[in-house]
Order: sequence, then structure tokens, then C-alpha cells
Amino acid sequence: MGLGRVCRSHGLLRAAPVAVLAVLAMGAALMLAAPVAAAPTVVVNTVPPQVKGEPVYDSKLVAAPGQWEPAEVTYTYRWLRDGAPIAGATERTYRVMLDDLHHRIAVRVTATDTVGGSGTATSEDTDKVIRATLQVRRPPAVLGVTRFTHSVRATPGRWSATPDRLHFQWLRDGNKISGADGPRYRYVPADVGTQVRVRVTAKAPGYDAARTTSPSAGRVGHRVDVRRTVTYHVETRGRITTSVAAFGRLAQQTYVDPRGWRGSGIRFRRVARGGSFTLVLAEASRVPGFSSSCSSEWSCRVGRYVIINQERWKHASPAWNAAHGSLRDYRHMVVNHETGHWLGLGHAGCPGPGRPAPVMMQQSKGLGGCHFNPWPTLHEQAGRTPH
Repeated sequence: MGLGRVCRSHGLLRAAPVAVLAVLAMGAALMLAAPVAAAPTVVVNTVPPQVKGEPVYDSKLVAAPGQWEPAEVTYTYRWLRDGAPIAGATERTYRVMLDDLHHRIAVRVTATDTVGGSGTATSEDTDKVIRATLQVRRPPAVLGVTRFTHSVRATPGRWSATPDRLHFQWLRDGNKISGADGPRYRYVPADVGTQVRVRVTAKAPGYDAARTTSPSAGRVGHRVDVRRTVTYHVETRGRITTSVAAFGRLAQQTYVDPRGWRGSGIRFRRVARGGSFTLVLAEASRVPGFSSSCSSEWSCRVGRYVIINQERWKHASPAWNAAHGSLRDYRHMVVNHETGHWLGLGHAGCPGPGRPAPVMMQQSKGLGGCHFNPWPTLHEQAGRTPH
């Protein structure tokens, strides 16, 4: 009996190594069946990223990610301004902002492969960001009637960006008109016969200032077109001590001035002899010889003769000089006044204190509360407009 137990025990001992081997084999099989986590790989940049596009305000920059190993990667982007991240700028494209002016832009690219490996590379900086060029889409225009005494206004035109500042400069035949720098302009005598345009300078944030000029609206006309032409010639009486040539030239300037009787539609043309009337420069003592109603102190008009007193022509009148009026304006006034008589107008009174005196008022003698004025008023011009 003892021997049998020993034998059975010995059999168990012999069987034990077999069981151990079976357990080990099972464990090995389980280990082979379990997935093994792959180690992250190294993602290497082989060609650096680039920023494509011009570093100009409001332009679009695009990131070229470059080349990487392995090739199967996804990208994320971070835009930089002078090396510092730009808040919110994480797309492949980037719109250049005002804050970027005078700074350099770069893009940092992160490439990630399918097992979580990643690498980072940064492009070279761009040149410093510059202002954009403001483009005109539609030029400015001058709106209104292109005639003396009328006011016109300028449109600003249309631009590639909305300007926050506009400057207007009016030009006469291409030359700057002093003081005419607003959106509205009133034609003056010097404009008649010229082309008046407006130059607009526009400024917008992020853009260089740009300027453009309106097209011509045509030559500026007189207040009304010519409706009647009169001719005259120049004569003298007595001893003349001033230049007759200058007298004739200055009188013609008065006649063609848009402020004068030309504003009534009357054109004055000088001829060598004859004509519709005679403009006379007379020595003071010779003026009464035309009529008993004329005085050696003043100028006069008798029939076809428009007589300018040489003393008044040379020295104006005491009242005019006391008011510090210019001699040139007095000469305009006296020619317009006496010619107005020839046109059929009588003397006028002051229309109200502080207002311009009608040219047909006897301004050489007094003003009655008006102020000196060498030109026919619009009311006087309208009264002599030929129909």
C-alpha cells in the first residue's frame, strides 16, 4: 500500500511539467494575439513653407506648406507678425490688416502623420507690409451750369475703398485756383473762356493717398450768350496828357469783362472809324463843348458820344479816393456808367444801405448809404438784356 501511494505520487510528479508547458504555451498565444502600439514617428520638413502673395494691406497671403517626410501628413497653420502669433490667424490664407503695416509676416506650419508624429517649420519673413494703392473706379465730376455767376459742385468719384478723407482743389486750365479747395465753387470773371476742373485727393486707411481730376465740363461761358454786337471807335478832344493807347486798351477790357455790360449779352467791338458810338477821351475844359448839360468836372454822354473826362480818368473823384477805391475800378465804373447812358439807362438811386451801388448811380458824387461798385448789378444787366 505504501508502495502504491509512492507510485501514484511519482506519476503526478511526472505529469507536472506537461501542465506547466501548456500554461506557458497559452500565455504566449495570448501575447501574440494582443495588438502592439506603434511608436510615434519623426515628421521631418524637407522643403520649408513659403508665404505666397504680396505683403500689401488688404491683400491675401497663402501658405505653401512645403514638403515633409513622410508625405502623408495633415497641416495646421499659425500666422506670425514679426515672429509673434497673430490672434485668430490659423487658416491657410491670411488677409493683411492695418496692424500689419510696416511689419513682416511669416507662417508656421505643423505637419502631423497618421500615428501622431509631428514636426514644425516656419517660413521666411516677408518684406515689410506696405500701403495699398487706391484705385479710381469712376472719376469725379463737376455738376451745374458752366457759366459765370453760377455755382457748381464736385462729386467725389468712386474708389476701390471708401475714403475717410477727401480734398478738393479747383483748377483753371490746369492751374490751381487759390483758395478754391472745397466741394463747391462759384465761377469768377477770370474763369470765362477757360476750362475749370476739380482735382480730388482721396485718403483711406491702409492706402496711399490717390488723386484724379474730373473731365472737362467745357469752357466757362458768360452769364448769357451774345445777343447783340455794337461797334465803337476812340477819339480825343483837347490836350491829352495820358496814353491814348492805354485808354483804348483799358476801355476794351471793361467792355469784355463778364461783370460789365457783356453780362447783358452785348458784345462791344472796336473799329477804326464810325461804329455805333464814339468813345471820347476829352480834356476837362472841352467836355462842356458837347452840351450845356455837361460839366468840366465830370464825364458825360451826348448823343452818340460817350465822353470820359481826362481828369477823372487820371485821378478818379474826391469821393472815390476818400473811400480808398482803386483807380482801375473807377475807370471801370466811369466807362460802364457813361456807356449805360448810351444804352438807354438813366440815373439810379441806392437800393438800400450797405448794398452795392448800381453802376448808373452817380457814385463820383456820393453813395447814399451804398458802397462803391464799378459794375452793373444783375438787375441792371437784366434790364438791358437784348431780346
